[in-house]
Amino acid sequence: MRLSGGPLAAPFPAAGILRRGVAAHPDAIAMVSLANRWTWRELDAVSDRLAAGYGSLGLRPGDRIASLMPNRGALIIHYIACMKAGLVMVPLNYRYTPPLIDHHLKVSGAAALLAHGERAADIAAGPAAAALSAGVIGVDWDDAQARYEDLIASDAPFVPPAVDPQAPAAIFFTSGSTGEPKGVTHTAQSLGWMFAIAASAFELSTDDVLLPGSSCSHIGGFIFAFAALGAAARLVIARHYDGDEILALLRRERPTVLCMIPAALFAVVRDPGAVAEDFASLRLVRAGADKVPAELEAEFTALTGHVIDEGYGMSEVGLAALNPPSGRIVAGSVGRALAAVEFSLRDDAGNELPADATGNLWIRTPSMMQGYWSNGVATAEVIREGWLDSGDRMAADGDGYLWFRGRKKQIIVHDGSNIFPQEVEEAVEAHPAVALSGVIGIHDLVHGESVRAYVALKPGVPRPTTGELIAAARALIGYKAPEQIEFLDEIPLNPTGKVDRVALKKMAEARHEPA
Repeated sequence: MRLSGGPLAAPFPAAGILRRGVAAHPDAIAMVSLANRWTWRELDAVSDRLAAGYGSLGLRPGDRIASLMPNRGALIIHYIACMKAGLVMVPLNYRYTPPLIDHHLKVSGAAALLAHGERAADIAAGPAAAALSAGVIGVDWDDAQARYEDLIASDAPFVPPAVDPQAPAAIFFTSGSTGEPKGVTHTAQSLGWMFAIAASAFELSTDDVLLPGSSCSHIGGFIFAFAALGAAARLVIARHYDGDEILALLRRERPTVLCMIPAALFAVVRDPGAVAEDFASLRLVRAGADKVPAELEAEFTALTGHVIDEGYGMSEVGLAALNPPSGRIVAGSVGRALAAVEFSLRDDAGNELPADATGNLWIRTPSMMQGYWSNGVATAEVIREGWLDSGDRMAADGDGYLWFRGRKKQIIVHDGSNIFPQEVEEAVEAHPAVALSGVIGIHDLVHGESVRAYVALKPGVPRPTTGELIAAARALIGYKAPEQIEFLDEIPLNPTGKVDRVALKKMAEARHEPA
């Protein structure tokens, strides 16, 4: 069965993402936070100066530049400068621990790192940053090798280089079905298509004000931010995603479009200070990355009068499905195929299935990634004859609305972040008392899934507390560490001798714990 969202005229120009806004209203506000405001003319000029500054550090088109930044206007300016200069963006999750920072700098082959000063000690804890050819560029970090504030103050002219639209432009690290996180690699062209598809899906106009209430280091916040800028709509940057910050921005900036992950939206809705008037300016509220719980739907509608518009996407293709904002929004469905997106429901052998069948979702779109960075084997496993096997199972109704039915992959999605069980197991098993562990996701109303580790101990060793095991894992992998530990005499194995996570899920379900 195939589903198509129809044609879309063209991608947004990644290197010229501000072009439409600068031409339409150069002195209007383009981007705003609670601390700063930039007009379109100012945003264009400061990103030019930063692009020139990156060139003065010896960075050239094709060089990778990682970023370890909280949500700030400086991060968006950095992205714009990279797209103008042909540099390859490598956004790092701001919650990464020192080992993860080092790992991703090495894997990406980064030449430079843009980082906030509050992470200075973590960056210095590993050797990778010291080996960067163009060094560390600090934001609010006076003794960094180079200072962001100095680069944007420079008056050096910026001469845009010739950039191949099919060359790598961004690497987003995401957990896959096997092994360590993989670098999802997008070109300038696939980025432009992602931005244009999202702008079309949200029906953005120059009158819109978009608040992506999530990290712009993650693919969702990144895409939505640039969908707004590419459509010449105003972008609102949230420094944090709690009730204090989001409600203050809703009241002051009066956004028309709000995008949040369910856990964060829960916190805003349940904030004691939240009232219906705070949400009155909105025409669209999009939630995704995790399944939207029915309880959130009910509480949000009761407070605001709005219906949450659920969608579907992934780092490999961007936003791919959404309930049409000006059409029928079906609660529980992740929506319909977007313009320039085609879906195919297939069986495990890759054969297309008839209507009304549940199958594996394959996706074809010009926003598809180029592949996984330096990993042709993993790329070949998911891209076949122009289609990407999402690893997710879906069903479609007669009106083309998709219904999520589970994952072939065993990724755990916690607060919108992908967590690979094997990575958590390795961290838990690093404790000297642990013989073997198995990790699964347990349904969590607020967070989507919580991480649970089943642990078998080595004989004759003192039994550690659950708190000790969690703390030891957290020191290695940070936020990916398990929230729950359960001890077993032995961990179930499948016929090939690997941890049988399916059996662990059945064990949890037998105790009425949805997994």
